[in-house]
Amino acid sequence: MVDLATILAGFGDAFTLTNLLFVVSGVALGQLVGAIPGIGPVMAMAIAIPFTFSFSPLAGISFLVGVSKGGLVGGALPAILINTPGTPDAAATALDGYPLAKQGKPLKATKMALFSSVTGDTFSDIVLITVSAPLAILALKMGPVEIFALMIMAFAVLSALIGNSVAKGLIAAGLGFMCATVGSDPEHFTPRLIFGMFDLYDGLPLVSVAIGSLAVSEIVRRLSEIGGQMRPAVELIDTGNPDDSRVTWAEYWGSRFVILRGAVIGTILGALPGIGSTAAAFMSYAATKTTSKDPDSFGKGNIQGIAAAESANSAVAGANLIPLLTLGIPGSVAASLIISAFMIHGIQPGPLLFQDQGRLVYGLFGAMLMANFTNLWLGQLGLRLWVKVISAPESIIFASAILLCFVGVALSTSGLFGVGVMLVFAALGYLMTTFGYSIVIFIIAFFLGPRFEISLSQSLSLMSGDITQIYRYPIAVALLLSAGVFLVWFFIKKSKGGNAEDGPVSIED
Repeated sequence: MVDLATILAGFGDAFTLTNLLFVVSGVALGQLVGAIPGIGPVMAMAIAIPFTFSFSPLAGISFLVGVSKGGLVGGALPAILINTPGTPDAAATALDGYPLAKQGKPLKATKMALFSSVTGDTFSDIVLITVSAPLAILALKMGPVEIFALMIMAFAVLSALIGNSVAKGLIAAGLGFMCATVGSDPEHFTPRLIFGMFDLYDGLPLVSVAIGSLAVSEIVRRLSEIGGQMRPAVELIDTGNPDDSRVTWAEYWGSRFVILRGAVIGTILGALPGIGSTAAAFMSYAATKTTSKDPDSFGKGNIQGIAAAESANSAVAGANLIPLLTLGIPGSVAASLIISAFMIHGIQPGPLLFQDQGRLVYGLFGAMLMANFTNLWLGQLGLRLWVKVISAPESIIFASAILLCFVGVALSTSGLFGVGVMLVFAALGYLMTTFGYSIVIFIIAFFLGPRFEISLSQSLSLMSGDITQIYRYPIAVALLLSAGVFLVWFFIKKSKGGNAEDGPVSIED
């Protein structure tokens, strides 16, 4: 047990001017790279890790944490303003953020994203500081069978709630799983579907697939609609109502349960290694839409949709460190990079970390809380700047955005092969959008494909290939039954409503 003197000393180390400068620098860099489609905070962290060797352990790790947290806020900005998510987990934010921006309320949408993100992140950090060890033990109780059932339920919910057709949602998920099988088998590491191209041995690059299908396809669609006219990327309509440029206390407080639910979902899923912030954002969004008194308003500019997505994906950031600090198991790519920084400084995360490096751990906790307030402060300063920038003509904004996508993907994949993959999936994303298939479900399925495959294989091994043995796992049975009931109910509901029509839709659908 860490004594009070060590805890106070750790927080004292965090709240110094030097450490504050590292945190502020990290958050500013994170917001910048998060706002640029194709780059993202993960790549910035990967590039920065070698440079942290010359810093003190606390300063170096605080800087990386700041980059990670700033990227969560930055990724929401292009998603809201130009319907082009800066990071994959911001795709859920675009569903209601972009329609709200088109209504002349870009500042309201971005401010709600900022406030919800900081609130969810702070909630997650408080949970991490207070109950990290018990939560990590609870996460370990979720075995392969339960995680497999949880993923099935997540895809059932997403397929039912996103898009106009349950069947098309399931097809999009199946396509995502199929693309995830390209590369080496995650269990036996035998090559599959590489067709002699050894660049595919590690699978299709996630950055290329996500940016191509989400961002580039949307940019191409928007450029094709310009028609030679010089229009701003976002019409900044002056409604004359000051409330359209701010989030009032009544609006924030009215979304308190939505934000709290998103923070809880993000914290729980963040404590489970491999689930990720993208799934958390969409599960929170789906839960909010399901329980809303006006579900038809979602996708049309409902501010609670933004609150649900941003609070959940930001809450994952703190919860990802729960298994890392207590068990030495990274819960995400960002957490894997942070564990690399620990090891560069000769520190081994795991059960003995609190005992051997308690002062450093609580210094890190203090830096995380500092990064949240810095995110709020820098975010407030940067929002108006980004809104002004985005009011430039579409031809300039989208041409710049697609150039940044090319550069970001080329840097993150170390060559032009990733750019080629991005273009292929840009075309696929354009076709899927045109015919009403959900891009976001496809991306989530692709992202979770290897984890899903491993969980399925492990589950079959535990049950000796006999799926009837699943009755021995009551939590998994409950999750699977819930998924089936949910799918059938929504399929019947949408069939009666006659909403399964084919037709062009955009990412906000």
